[in-house]
Amino acid sequence: MRKIIHIDMDAFYASVELKDQPELKHLPVVIASHHPRAVIAAASYPARTFGLRSAMSMSQARKLCPQVVVIEPNFEKYRTASDKIHTIFQQYTSLIEPLSLDEAYLDVTENLKKIPSATEVAEQIRADIFTRTGLTASAGVAPNKFLAKIASDWHKPNGICIIKPHQVQHFIQDLPLKKIPGVGKVTQEKLKLLQLETLGDLQKIEEAMLIQHFGKYGKQLFLYAQGIDDRPVQTERQRQQISKEITFDSDFTLIQCLPYWNNLIERVWNNLEKKQFQARGVTVKLKLKNFQVLQHSKSFKQPLNSQQEMILVIQQLIQEMLIPEHFQFRLAGVGVYQLSEKQEQSQLSLW
Repeated sequence: MRKIIHIDMDAFYASVELKDQPELKHLPVVIASHHPRAVIAAASYPARTFGLRSAMSMSQARKLCPQVVVIEPNFEKYRTASDKIHTIFQQYTSLIEPLSLDEAYLDVTENLKKIPSATEVAEQIRADIFTRTGLTASAGVAPNKFLAKIASDWHKPNGICIIKPHQVQHFIQDLPLKKIPGVGKVTQEKLKLLQLETLGDLQKIEEAMLIQHFGKYGKQLFLYAQGIDDRPVQTERQRQQISKEITFDSDFTLIQCLPYWNNLIERVWNNLEKKQFQARGVTVKLKLKNFQVLQHSKSFKQPLNSQQEMILVIQQLIQEMLIPEHFQFRLAGVGVYQLSEKQEQSQLSLW
């Protein structure tokens, strides 16, 4: 039986800033740029009481909370704080799977300090984080990653939730299906049509039925319904994609967006080169003035060979999207995926 901890820092970006500006502690603070079309990167807990949350537009945030305090993001500062936190993790286990700057899975089944209780390990880690950084962390302790991640959110902020093996069935019985990783709005609606709202409901459905309705993901849903998740803590997480976006000051037609593509492509390509990665997939993203997102992707057998090749692929993707001339966009973005370490490569075949 494994012992997995999911550590999730509390309002991380905002908390890092508030440590340096404690006089703002009780005010509704958000981390966002001062761009006229900025979105929130993080919201302090006082800000959340007004309904402010990450990914919300600042225009909406100001309607909900006119007195909101905006702090420009400083990712170098957040990376420094994250490095300190990961140094603490390494004192307890080498099996660490970072998910982002502010959260990670730890397998402490056999920990470096020989502490028999995973709960005690989690409490010591949380105490060490607070002592060394002044920041608080929430933790979930469970027999697998699926349950540990759900548990870390249970007593936020600055809390801990433990799910022991004999408590798994009781814990998941009434758990809303939206808590399951990968269950978004579309899947929620499909589950609702089948009159499924909790993991307990899901336990009554045969695996074949779930696969029929949800494809491969149906098998995963079936396992989650039993509280099963055999995924190991992966110490080497391959970076999934590199992308860059730009939010325009005013709405642009596709033709008006064109001058910005090359700059976005150059930034993505430079990042690829810097990381010594190569990519076999390219994606284009456009966000309409009503926030609807249009995306188109294409992958190839061979990696991209040059920045010029990437430009050609982007042009091809945009042509294939058949975008009406009158459409107006607030954001444009490009990205690459299916990344691997750079090797000798042959010419890419676009067709």
